[in-house]
Amino acid sequence: MDILTPRGMRDFSVQETFFRDSIFQLLQKHFVCYGFLPLDTPQVERYDILSAKFAAGEGSDVMKEIFKFKDRGGRQLGLRFDLTVPLSRYVAMHPELKFPFKRSQIGRVYRDGPIRLGRVREFYQCDCDTVGSSSMLCEAELICLAIDVFSSLGLSARIEVNNRKLMNALLDSFGIAKKEEAIIIIDKLKKLSPKEFRGELSSIGISGSTADEILSLFSTATLPQLKKMNINQEGVKELEELFSYLDSSVRRKVKLNLSLARGLAYYTGTVFEGFLTKGEMTSSVCGGGRYDNMIGLYAGKGAVSAVGISFGVEPIITVLSKKQKTQLNLPLVYIVPIHTQKKSFFIAQKLRDCGISTSIDLIGRGVSKNLDYAHKMNIPYVVFVGEKEISSKKYKLRDMQSGKERLLSLESLGSFLKKK
Repeated sequence: MDILTPRGMRDFSVQETFFRDSIFQLLQKHFVCYGFLPLDTPQVERYDILSAKFAAGEGSDVMKEIFKFKDRGGRQLGLRFDLTVPLSRYVAMHPELKFPFKRSQIGRVYRDGPIRLGRVREFYQCDCDTVGSSSMLCEAELICLAIDVFSSLGLSARIEVNNRKLMNALLDSFGIAKKEEAIIIIDKLKKLSPKEFRGELSSIGISGSTADEILSLFSTATLPQLKKMNINQEGVKELEELFSYLDSSVRRKVKLNLSLARGLAYYTGTVFEGFLTKGEMTSSVCGGGRYDNMIGLYAGKGAVSAVGISFGVEPIITVLSKKQKTQLNLPLVYIVPIHTQKKSFFIAQKLRDCGISTSIDLIGRGVSKNLDYAHKMNIPYVVFVGEKEISSKKYKLRDMQSGKERLLSLESLGSFLKKK
């Protein structure tokens, strides 16, 4: 038998888990600060709920990657592949919700796709969404949230913004019939050379001269220039409104990117992505946008306004783990009983009552082996509890880094360790 995890699934060591949890806690702190309260949903969903997101059904790339199975009753089920579908299902199931409904969720998602560097089959998503408001204030909140999150993590980021209504209006001005295919190509504009870009547009019947105009427009046009064009101005107005809510300190970190699309049928208005500005990672570290059609699909009614952001916590953690070599110093103190197990256990409990992370020898090792264990576990302090210490009510505390020792009462011991 091979003792291995399934392909694309990972264990995280104690050190890694502690570090990852600290990132999740920081994210959750910011989410709550902005009024996004936590929601939790099952990792297993009905397959028809998962597949309803895509009109293309089984032909969609994401649909091909769903972990699909049946329960004992023969019902088709699947592992969730994002957190937006469960949110949409939850809102549809709870008509009593008061809008706007602002939720955050941090959880595992699953995709049975090809495994490569940076691509696994089980990973975390960290999402915030606002349901029930069409105001651009919602987008402004999410952009400010993202910038605050990255600032707290010690990362410099820029947010690129576009609007799907504007993209459609610009393509209409060129008389493009195959808009969906064109959007897929335009979304890759920054990754293609001009020659490659023209070639891909040519493959869907767009002439060379029109391709050159599209390349120029989607690469360089500004909002003032777009306002003067004879196109549907709804997307332009939404972007102007969004930018008007951002103060100068935020605005300089936000950039218009007319080629940004983020998928096809999913988004209906504003779209945005975040990138690190110091070259730590080239791929996006957050992304989101407005999706006003999905929740109505589940609720069986018309459009329900919704907009959200998802933080790419895995690439963020990868970058931070290289920048911050965090030493896990938990537990803070290790109790070494010297034939005093009961009294030592009492002392350990007293320290825990003070909120001090405390461990105790559980297998009756000698002093030298206990010191070796504490050293290997990176435990900063050791307390020796022998009959002499119990009689004097003074306990020997050793600093494992310096080797210095001191005798302290239980009260003083607790006070000293609480400061560490």
